Amino acid sequence: MKTPDETCTLPESGAPFNTVEEVVYRRRSVRAYKKKQVDEYLVKRLLEAARFAPSAGNGQTWKFIVVQDRDMIREMEADILKACRTISRWFYYLLDNSAVKSLAARFFQRLDPSNTHPIPFIASHLIAEGKAGIFHGAPTVILMLADKRAPGDSAIEVGITGQIIDLVAHSYGLGTCWISFSKLLFRGSHRRKWKKRLDIRYPYSLVTSIVIGHPMGTPDGYVVRETKKTDWFGADGRFRIES
Repeated sequence: MKTPDETCTLPESGAPFNTVEEVVYRRRSVRAYKKKQVDEYLVKRLLEAARFAPSAGNGQTWKFIVVQDRDMIREMEADILKACRTISRWFYYLLDNSAVKSLAARFFQRLDPSNTHPIPFIASHLIAEGKAGIFHGAPTVILMLADKRAPGDSAIEVGITGQIIDLVAHSYGLGTCWISFSKLLFRGSHRRKWKKRLDIRYPYSLVTSIVIGHPMGTPDGYVVRETKKTDWFGADGRFRIES
């Protein structure tokens, strides 16, 4: 086996992207898939790569549930759609300016600011109106769960495994997309049904999901993204802001 020094070289300033960087920069979220199923051996390779993600004390405090049953995926989508319609009916106040909906939405924004952020809030309304997809026709859904007893931050560790799945899948020519609307399966009236159906028990809880499939067309490629400013305390002892 070669040592890191034998297989890796540090790029010089301004050097072209290496193979790993190319995968990172060209990967895109895919929202249109062919009907062809992803072979099980490929999914297993993705999960094996994810198993090597860093975790506190090498606890590997995650669990994956792979769903390739198309009828089950359609049923999951139907229940998510019902939940989105309920959210849209009772809490979406951006169009009719209903005082009751506004107060209700603001109440839940204080309780759960992340999931009631305008981006998922508007997206749930578009799903309810049939203007946006849920799993986008992907034939494979991976539900990603975290162990609540984890010594570190299990949600972050699950996120790291998901990024590995993302990048390795792209290296195979597969497409992926993170779908956190799957969390609606475990809230409200659907909660007991899907916990029993998928045999999810303590200490595990759903963090998010990733869909995988053969993309339609060629969705990958470079895109322009806003550069965030970085505070930098340099080796020379000086402080600067990089952008």
